[in-house]
Amino acid sequence: MKYRRLGRTELMVSEIGLGAEWLERHTYEECKAVIDRAAGYGINILDCWMPEPNVRTNIGKAIAGNREKWIIQGHVGATWQNGQYTRTRDLEQCRIAFEDLLKRMQTDYIDLGMIHYVDLEKEWENILAGPYLTYVQELKAQGKIRHIGLSTHNPVIAKKAVQSGLIEMLLFSINPAFDMMPPTDDIETYFKEDYQEDLAGIDPSRAELYRLCEQNDVGVTVMKPFAGGRLFDAARSPFGVALTPVRCIHYCLTRPAVASVLCGYDLPEHVDEAVSYEHASDNEKDYASVLAGAPLHSYTGQCTYCGHCKPCPVEIDIAMVNKLYDLAVMQPEIPSSVREHYNNLEHRAGDCIACGGCETRCPFKVPVSVKMAQTAELFGD
Repeated sequence: MKYRRLGRTELMVSEIGLGAEWLERHTYEECKAVIDRAAGYGINILDCWMPEPNVRTNIGKAIAGNREKWIIQGHVGATWQNGQYTRTRDLEQCRIAFEDLLKRMQTDYIDLGMIHYVDLEKEWENILAGPYLTYVQELKAQGKIRHIGLSTHNPVIAKKAVQSGLIEMLLFSINPAFDMMPPTDDIETYFKEDYQEDLAGIDPSRAELYRLCEQNDVGVTVMKPFAGGRLFDAARSPFGVALTPVRCIHYCLTRPAVASVLCGYDLPEHVDEAVSYEHASDNEKDYASVLAGAPLHSYTGQCTYCGHCKPCPVEIDIAMVNKLYDLAVMQPEIPSSVREHYNNLEHRAGDCIACGGCETRCPFKVPVSVKMAQTAELFGD
């Protein structure tokens, strides 16, 4: 296992990490099997954003006696209320949830204390001006968290946080589908030359974020590296070709400032697949040739989250709605985190007026109005 410095935290983290969200649906024995397999390979960082009591308890029991070997990424503001996950900035609820995290993890500190899930500019502004940030800073002063981080899916928020100087590291969603932006509206030339070198072909705001993190020594840990598994299936991939875990991981690790890719594992064998990256050949890691060689016809009808459909007259973030829909249908049940992200959108699929303007701008001829109707039905708008 190789280790990378996580920005100015100075922590050395395994470049393959453990995103524990999938463990929420498993027994203690199953959780322990995954965690033991990860530890055996030298994985030393895990993210537990989930407030659900059983999964926290199971993880805590699984790492008991080896706490000092793990770098725990825990979230402030992910709470368990009335039997379900609720994101909040209410201080009392945040305190209850954070103390519960410490207790169930059988520890008196969290290495990376995350400002949990901020995707809206107004919310970031409220955090800067309110008591929630003061509470997070107090936790650090007390030694209950060692470093302050932020989790977000929005590059605008991430850039603001990095430039504020308040955070030492960032948890951000990275994979080729989320990063990609067509360099042209001409589908016949799409990807022929623009995905071959460095950051070419990537949404400029995301490319700028990665460089900004590098310049400010803010380390990045990665969530959603496989787009919920969508990238493994050619039929569901926006590229029309299947990538492997190794290629997805390599994509993430070649972004500036990235220190660790937090993969989700259901089984110990999934850990094996991810860690195979450490001895993979250059050919096995090569995502660019696979993407550049994808059949051009495959892009038609597939949302790539590129944003060319904007603007929307009712201000729906169409790319984000489509992304959450795709993540939701990858699982037997809608993950609680995906449902929460969707519910917190300012404008949801049910607000669509089916004007069709977005469809005239989409270079991939996505039937957006149909997708919005499907999403509204799925989430119960």
